Amino acid sequence: MNSEQIAISMTFWINVVVATPAHSGVGGPLTYRSELPLAPGQLVRVPLGRREVLGVVWEILPDSGGLTPGQAKSVLGALEGLAPLSPTWRKLVAFTAGYYQRSLGEVALAALPPQLRELSAVQLARRLKRPSADTSTEESQAKLVELSPEQTAALVQLERDTRPALLFGSTGSGKTEVYLRAAARVLAEDPEAQVLVMVPEINLTPQLQARFEERFAHLGRERVVALHSGLTPAQRLKSWLAAHAGVARLVLGTRMAVLASMPNLRLIVVDEEHDPSYKQQEGARYSARDLAVYRARLEGLVTTAPAKPQEDTFAPAASPKGCNVILGSATPSLESWQATLVGRYQRLTMHERIGSADQAAGSLPTVRLVDMNHQPKHCTLAPPLLAAIAQRIARGEQSLIFLNRRGYAPVLACHDCGWKSECPHCSAYRVFHKIDRTLRCHHCGFTERVPRACPGCGNVDIAPVGRGTERLEEHLAELLHGITRPDGSPLVIARIDADTTRLKGALESQLASVHAGEVDVLVGTQMIAKGHDFRHITLVAAVNPDGALFSSDFRAPERLFGLLMQATGRAGRNAAKGAQSEMWVQTFHPQHPLFSALKKHDYPAFAEQELADREAAGMSPFGFSALVRAEARSQDLAQGFLNAAAAAAQAQALPGHDMVTPYPAVPMTIQRVANVERAQMLVESSSRVALQRFLAAWQPVMAATRQQAEFKPLIRWAMDVDPLAI
Repeated sequence: MNSEQIAISMTFWINVVVATPAHSGVGGPLTYRSELPLAPGQLVRVPLGRREVLGVVWEILPDSGGLTPGQAKSVLGALEGLAPLSPTWRKLVAFTAGYYQRSLGEVALAALPPQLRELSAVQLARRLKRPSADTSTEESQAKLVELSPEQTAALVQLERDTRPALLFGSTGSGKTEVYLRAAARVLAEDPEAQVLVMVPEINLTPQLQARFEERFAHLGRERVVALHSGLTPAQRLKSWLAAHAGVARLVLGTRMAVLASMPNLRLIVVDEEHDPSYKQQEGARYSARDLAVYRARLEGLVTTAPAKPQEDTFAPAASPKGCNVILGSATPSLESWQATLVGRYQRLTMHERIGSADQAAGSLPTVRLVDMNHQPKHCTLAPPLLAAIAQRIARGEQSLIFLNRRGYAPVLACHDCGWKSECPHCSAYRVFHKIDRTLRCHHCGFTERVPRACPGCGNVDIAPVGRGTERLEEHLAELLHGITRPDGSPLVIARIDADTTRLKGALESQLASVHAGEVDVLVGTQMIAKGHDFRHITLVAAVNPDGALFSSDFRAPERLFGLLMQATGRAGRNAAKGAQSEMWVQTFHPQHPLFSALKKHDYPAFAEQELADREAAGMSPFGFSALVRAEARSQDLAQGFLNAAAAAAQAQALPGHDMVTPYPAVPMTIQRVANVERAQMLVESSSRVALQRFLAAWQPVMAATRQQAEFKPLIRWAMDVDPLAI
């Protein structure tokens, strides 16, 4: 036996996934050799080009496949002491990559903390040190509040029915308490069980985390961890390692947490499941809500409804231990609502607010529609609304004014020559921010000082057009000038939006002031209109919601209704207060069906109408779609690439093509961002399976089209499956 034969006999051949984009030409695992035996799911350091990268061992190969040791690079080392990623986790990643048309490595490595590559065995051992044993649960049990009949019924049904549960609860009905009790039951039944609780946005995580830490203090602080993009790299690594090792019993996080390694996962909670923030908008554009449902099934959810394999090619096998999923919302997504209508999900309904035995304290806010056609021309706040705000101040109560547009004004304009503050790099206007006298593009970030005169004609009288939260705050101070608190002190108006919360800790500080009663009128964007538990706000007002009523985006009415219902829920949450709460909506279309349903707090009526319209148009959840986007230096090149790729697909009669309709390429709504032109092509089908087959077969066709000489200058292209906006 010669030296080369000896080398081959001592070599193990493995497939490793590394972080490569889906369209880089390296879509699947790469073959490496190792001198030591490795296990699937093990994390390793491998060479990739001139770099050393982190990879995941995907499978152990039976032989070299004809390769010699000199034809494959060697694994540089394994992360010893770290348990391999579970088969269930690898199946979840494989499904995510396949369904959303991305590479395995792109999904797998994005779900892992980047700092893992830098850890030594000693550092890993130190970080994986297990916490002390659990203490008694008596202390936490003593703090439990009494459940309402609806909460009790929901918890009983959760135990009886293992289908995905849609917890349809009005704002203030106690959904969080149901989450807490369900988690407590799971953790008590199995000393190794883990629970994942997801929220749509980072600013909601600290509040929920505080409640869970208080309730489960008996587990120890290391047992409840957070996972979101606001953490430092070291914090994210610590939380991930705790979850992966099973040390963390409770993980609270945003959409990234759905791909966290949790080997003993037994319950997933998705709070505010309708929120669009659960859809990733860069890289692998996955829906964390949908993946949560799939992951629960993969972990072992036993569905009681009859399965239809021909309609769902991704149905995983059940596991004996089981895992459940709870989707909570006061305004569920129409996809989830439809799933309850056909029996795929169970629906748990909680109509009553906690404390509703006291009619004034627990009832839902009264919705008042202000017909702006009958108000003074050009007024920002109607006189009746101003009077209502003044009354709240006089009684020592708080008001919240909601306007989903930050900045002072959306555009600065010259009325002499027609100049407007357009961004030179984007097909959008730069927003005027008065506080620092800047024009700021919210798409590419380009910022300039406000010019002293019109750049077009030299006119010094350039003026803001429209209103943002900054201007609304200033205007409110003028309108409420002279009004004082009951004790005679001046009123306080505060603003919370992305501009006022940039600094670390700013949001927490401002929210603390609101909770302490130091603020009389709070102005803000959607970041304060949902999820927050404001105990002293009794009036909420939506200033300008009409824009979404006639949007070209078919989901705009659904988002508007959900946002207004969430904003309504910020009022009247303090049962001991005893004051009647109100939601004011200023609109030029008070007869619109959306507002009629809102006035009655009737989500089912709104959903029935919207679903009927969606079904007639073949849109989600009755139809399935994908957007293929392309970016180039010219719009012609971006659209030309998409149209050429569609023509090539048609010529080759790809699988599923007879049930799929690709539409001609068009510019995106904001077609130019940072000097890059953007185009998109809509692909629709009445069959999810047919669409998936077509997209999978189309990938190599698009890659080949990209290599044609005329499309070499193309910057990038990507697929977005189940897009939020079309």
